[in-house]
Amino acid sequence: MMKKKYYFIVVIVALAVFAFTLKSFVRTPIEKEQVEVVKEEPEYNPAVEIQTTLSQFDSILDVNLKQSGTVGAAAVVTYKGKIALIKCYGVRKAGEKNAVDQNTVFRLASVSKSITGVLAGILDDEHVIDLDDKVTKYLPDFELKTPESTRQLTVRHLLSHTSGLVPHTYDLMVEDHVPLDKIMDRLDEVDITAPPGQLYGYQNVLYSIYDPITESKTHKSFNAVIKEKVFTPFGMTNASTGFEAFKNNENKAYPHYNRGHNHYSPMRLNDRYYNTTPAAGINASISDLGQLLMALTDENSKVISADARETIFTPQVKSPLKRTYFRSWGRGIQSKQYSIGWRIVDYKGRKVAYHGGYVLGYKAEIALCEEEEIGIALLTNSPNSSSAQNIPAFLNMLFQEKDKLALENKTKNDSADKS
Repeated sequence: MMKKKYYFIVVIVALAVFAFTLKSFVRTPIEKEQVEVVKEEPEYNPAVEIQTTLSQFDSILDVNLKQSGTVGAAAVVTYKGKIALIKCYGVRKAGEKNAVDQNTVFRLASVSKSITGVLAGILDDEHVIDLDDKVTKYLPDFELKTPESTRQLTVRHLLSHTSGLVPHTYDLMVEDHVPLDKIMDRLDEVDITAPPGQLYGYQNVLYSIYDPITESKTHKSFNAVIKEKVFTPFGMTNASTGFEAFKNNENKAYPHYNRGHNHYSPMRLNDRYYNTTPAAGINASISDLGQLLMALTDENSKVISADARETIFTPQVKSPLKRTYFRSWGRGIQSKQYSIGWRIVDYKGRKVAYHGGYVLGYKAEIALCEEEEIGIALLTNSPNSSSAQNIPAFLNMLFQEKDKLALENKTKNDSADKS
């Protein structure tokens, strides 16, 4: 009997221990941890600092595009390394309903030179292709009309339009689709107006010699190198080179011509100037140009160094353009120069880097001001004279807003000092 009683007590104790242990794993409502929900603050977008200008520009651009009969267009503004405004207008092809969107690809024409300039700045910074290397270092058989010019010509001269050759050398051959290497074989027949580095003379063929130079040094195609060094790291996911890539892209803008009174009709795709890829053969969307501008105007950018930016945007030569080139900018331009793939203008006291591009049925424009950390780009598939007014209009409004704020702050500070 005692033995049974002993077993009974042991069983009771074991059950009690088990019950206590189980209770320790089951929390009562009082024991539940109080989880504090922390709401994350939305990321600050510096665009609020220039909202007045952005709103005004948005309205003005909308009116301009409608009044000019523009078929399709896209615009982007970046500020302090962020997208401040991105807008798309119209359709890719007149008579169809496919709207232009942020990823619609346009031809950049001569804005290609600016992107090639970025590549050149990066490769110079990485000591892959030094801008002051002689062209003959990479192309031993290269010849100009005089031995002196042949020996002196550098990569920098090619990309700053200071080769010394007659401007627009063999552009007619480019339009006739003659391959670049065949055109280069005839450069020893071209008259030379000055030694390399002295005079500005705009070129497509000479600029595009950067293509075989790049291939000679890296043993990769120009397309592969610019994709590796620019398109991919900058996040330009729609960008490409060459006609085939453009033609095969389903989300592309078609070219249009003006039948008269701003009535546009579509044209067939054409491959003009694609044989000079570094100068005029790059394709991109407005989102691509937004990514590019964000990086170029961000002093803390992780994809391009400050040294490379300085190399790209340092003026190399005065460019005495015809007055009509910047007629939409008014009288605010004090000087015009050319750097590595960019036009550098002193505009209303600020240094502005700019480039425009036109090829049959397309117009592209890009500009940035490092001082104000601002960038802007416009693309259209139905170019007209009024489109040239948009970038200077934006810069005018922005600079006026900035100057007004600076004056107000100065007045406040002066008042505070006196009190």
